Amino acid sequence: MALSREDVAGIADYARIALTDVELDEMTAYMNDAVALLEPIRQYDLDGVEPTFHPIGDLSNVMGADVADDPRALPIDVALSNAGASRDRYFRVPSILGAEGGDR
Repeated sequence: MALSREDVAGIADYARIALTDVELDEMTAYMNDAVALLEPIRQYDLDGVEPTFHPIGDLSNVMGADVADDPRALPIDVALSNAGASRDRYFRVPSILGAEGGDR
């Protein structure tokens, strides 16, 4: 299934990429080479094989619990000792939202 010059022009237009005639010819050849590399995959007998949507299957959450590692935890006063500005237990940073984005 080779891509035509018009196919590649449509893809470029959809991606909002302007191509000259020479670039369009080069990109058509390049994309057809890339598609040809996938041809061996089409040779597999996949009848009855269910699509895999996630390589790990039913695993839904791979996040660990958010707990402090007490032996390695940095005390708050030490962490804030070199801060330009702090309030209570937090670093203070300049607002990126402007004057209406909260206190500075």
